[in-house]
Amino acid sequence: MATYGYARVSTADQDLTIQQDALKAAGCDVVRAEKVSGTSRTGRVELDTLLVFLRPGDTLVVTRIDRLARSVKDLQDIVHDLRNKGVALRVTEQPIDTSTAAGKAFLDMLSVFAEFETNLRKERQREGIAKAKAEGIYVGRKPSIDASQVRRLALQGIGATEIADRLEIARASVYRLLKIDSLSVGAE
Repeated sequence: MATYGYARVSTADQDLTIQQDALKAAGCDVVRAEKVSGTSRTGRVELDTLLVFLRPGDTLVVTRIDRLARSVKDLQDIVHDLRNKGVALRVTEQPIDTSTAAGKAFLDMLSVFAEFETNLRKERQREGIAKAKAEGIYVGRKPSIDASQVRRLALQGIGATEIADRLEIARASVYRLLKIDSLSVGAE
């Protein structure tokens, strides 16, 4: 029966030291850490390694529940996998210990709030982008293809493959641009 820690931050410029120190202080024999978003299980190699490695009677420790998952479904899936393996989950900064009924209930409530927080952040981001677009501040990415060059070459009778090669762009982009042009001409 061993105690393993899992630390996670979302971006490469964030520091894991505080979490790692807290997990060691909580008695973790091994601490696995990674810098990857918690909104999805995809790409979370260290977490996947731990989930495969854990054995019945072991305990997985995190500092906060949002370090483990940011969606209710992901958290429920992880907790379900841990329960099936006979592994307890403990959270150092929140009263969660899945070996108790109260800890299980609190875990479920916190997972709802973690997902709610993520959804609010996304909503605020969308609102900010919409406001910036309305004010003309945010206009999106600049076009990577010079449409006038594509049109000029096409008018010279040069084929799409040749145009793509000359401009070092994808042939599909040439076709897409020429198709849009032909649709606009047909609509006039």
